[in-house]
Amino acid sequence: MEGLRDRLKNILCVRLDNMGDALMCSPAIRAIKESSRAARVTFLVSPVGADVARLMPGVDQVLVFEAPWVKNASPQNNARLMSAMIRRLKGCDFDGAVIFTTYSQSPLPAALLCFQAGIPVRIGICRENPYQLLTFWQKEEEPERLVRHEVRRQLDLVKAFGCVAQEEHLSLEISEQARNRARGLMERFSCPWFILHAGATADSRRYPLESYAHVIREAGNRGWKAVLSGVRDEKSYIDELARMTADYSINLCGRLKLEEFCGLLSGASFLLSNNTGVVHLASATRTPVVVLYALTNPQHTPWLVPSRVLFEDASCKYCYKSVCPEGHNKCLRAVSPETIMEAIEDLLKETRVKMPSVSPL
Repeated sequence: MEGLRDRLKNILCVRLDNMGDALMCSPAIRAIKESSRAARVTFLVSPVGADVARLMPGVDQVLVFEAPWVKNASPQNNARLMSAMIRRLKGCDFDGAVIFTTYSQSPLPAALLCFQAGIPVRIGICRENPYQLLTFWQKEEEPERLVRHEVRRQLDLVKAFGCVAQEEHLSLEISEQARNRARGLMERFSCPWFILHAGATADSRRYPLESYAHVIREAGNRGWKAVLSGVRDEKSYIDELARMTADYSINLCGRLKLEEFCGLLSGASFLLSNNTGVVHLASATRTPVVVLYALTNPQHTPWLVPSRVLFEDASCKYCYKSVCPEGHNKCLRAVSPETIMEAIEDLLKETRVKMPSVSPL
């Protein structure tokens, strides 16, 4: 497969899932770009992955498609939209497609899309024999033989055809305008601050608000301000946390565009978050992370950034469920606010940021 690197010049990369999954492809896409300087890379993503895809180095063009085989896709005229996307891909004259997945997903629907679009080389990892749908494929070995971080999985796939990244961090290109907007929001604070992201798309990955409020108040008593982040759909949820911690937090939920939020994140002392896409944004901006990591999936811990991953081991771990099937959410709820504060202090010692000890703000 290594000879493919020199043959492919107009490449389609496919990751039709959420924002975090799109971002975790950034080292692999950069490897393609660095290994074949003449290559043009187009990234086919879902609507929720489009904004972050546009900030990824090495991506020359972004195409958006809400595939019917992806979780949470909205009801639509599938046949009409599929036909339209096939026509569009045909018009781009791609000579190769790389299909990125996790081990719980099949590459075959995306491979069929690329096959119908006439893309001659189609690459992916597949559990069953894809026959003509994939021209080059690796046999799926997860989770029976091993479990890799999703970033490592994508890097291993492109390495098989000769593409190796010079360095493997997640990466984003943030404009100076976005950084200045973020700095302008926080310049009024003389105290240190961190970002707290209490939302998540799945209930099984949400740490209780009351426990987050306890952490915010304790950090506030030590001189910190918590900046609350979230998307517009989470506003009522985050507003409740802001009400509970009014003296120690500032609520920016829904107020920033993604690039501006990344600029803000790059200036934070650390991120405290549930296991969600924001953790991968922090990895891309090299921001230290304390993550409340629900044990629904082992593949998405912070990548190559100082971090503390907190959970309570549970017999029902790695359930891949959006709602805890046991109803107790033990893997998250059993983590105490005191444990979180200890993790923060330990992380700040590693990153040489002093944890203040002063009277309340």
